[in-house]
Amino acid sequence: MTYQPTLESVRTHEVPEWYHNAKLGIFIHWGLYSVPAWAPHGGDIGEVFESGDMSQWFRLNSYAEWYLNTLKFEDSPTREWHNKHYGAGFDYDDFAAGFNSALRRWQPDDMASLFSEVNARYVVLTTKHHDGFTLWPSDIPCPHKPRYHTMRDVVGELTDAVRDQGMKMALYYSGGLDWAFNEARINDANDVFGTIVQTPEFVEYSVAHWKELIDRYQPSIMWNDIGYPAAADLGELFAYYYNSVPEGLINDRFTQSREQRRKAGKKLLVPHGPHFDYITPEYATFDEIQDVKWECCRGIGHSFGYNRNEGDEQLLAEDELIHMFVDIVSKNGNLLLNVGPMADGTIPDNQAERLRSLGRWLDRNGAAIFDTRPWTRADGSTTQGLDVRFTAADDALYVTLLGTPAEREIAIEGLSAPAEATARLLGRDADLAWRQDGSDLRLTLPDLPQSHAHSLKISGMGD
Repeated sequence: MTYQPTLESVRTHEVPEWYHNAKLGIFIHWGLYSVPAWAPHGGDIGEVFESGDMSQWFRLNSYAEWYLNTLKFEDSPTREWHNKHYGAGFDYDDFAAGFNSALRRWQPDDMASLFSEVNARYVVLTTKHHDGFTLWPSDIPCPHKPRYHTMRDVVGELTDAVRDQGMKMALYYSGGLDWAFNEARINDANDVFGTIVQTPEFVEYSVAHWKELIDRYQPSIMWNDIGYPAAADLGELFAYYYNSVPEGLINDRFTQSREQRRKAGKKLLVPHGPHFDYITPEYATFDEIQDVKWECCRGIGHSFGYNRNEGDEQLLAEDELIHMFVDIVSKNGNLLLNVGPMADGTIPDNQAERLRSLGRWLDRNGAAIFDTRPWTRADGSTTQGLDVRFTAADDALYVTLLGTPAEREIAIEGLSAPAEATARLLGRDADLAWRQDGSDLRLTLPDLPQSHAHSLKISGMGD
């Protein structure tokens, strides 16, 4: 259909099937901040947010991509580290030369191949973060900083490489915050929306950038961040996008007014804009199946941008990553798992190994994840106390055990199957022996491979 340039028209857009099926995306935070690549250890922002005390978050920001803002605190660890390694007179913009030099070594096909190996279905690249530096040589240059962009067309080259691997390519753009237009330091959570740039110059600039990204790269998702200028005509912009990319999606972060700024309980959920296809809790998940499609976005560690200060102990353990992913999918979510490349595009070894561990698990158990939908309930347990998660596809129910049972025979509490049902362990061809034991389903398992989770397929469960 053709969308009219109104919010009423674009609100008829439905989430396309590819996104429901995709489940796993890779987020990439990459920019000038990847050169210093440093932030203090501050823990997950989701935990800080739930504590209710964010008074020190921005001075001690563990997000390395916020380096420029954190640098503005004279007593911040980031300022101390910066002065020690670069000198007090070294300006953030001076990182551009080093970043562009490092980019000469970047191999986009290698990056895309890694994401494909992980079984990701889509990739979201930060084309411009809050610092205003763009990862493509735009025809609409920054009016306040000359040549404030990459010399290579990073967006275009990675888009081609990702699509060559059969994945969807999506683009992030910071459409509200731009520190090249507003240099005011963000001190606390109340400042974030107050520093969204509202000038007519920036409205025109931001809309023009989005349209250029749409025209050049046809992104599968418009992934905006933080908010958007109040004067922008989002009905017109969104119709422009949907008419160019009918199977595209728009996230919930085009917030334009205080009235649109609402939180979901204690979850770190960016206030929703006037139209969206799905919501994006950050470093947070839900306890129940959600009716609205959602996507948990988070880093492998505490930062999105590469932080050289993070070691293995700051990253998700393999079992935590796999269990979190299975839980998200069981509740109608996707996982947008971030990598922070080094300046030259190298994915740090500890991040790459976490990705590969997830990919290896999906090689065997992917049928319980991809192309599935939530079942009537998301979670359960065995009578032995092992947590399980449920997903469904066609007439099959998938039961994923979050761990390895100590016994060969397990009983899944409150699960009934018809007499003609069959059960198999994913990765094995032989049917499992099972029987109904009152309200519980009792199964006899084979010797299990070494794994942090094991998925069973129970066929013949009905629609």
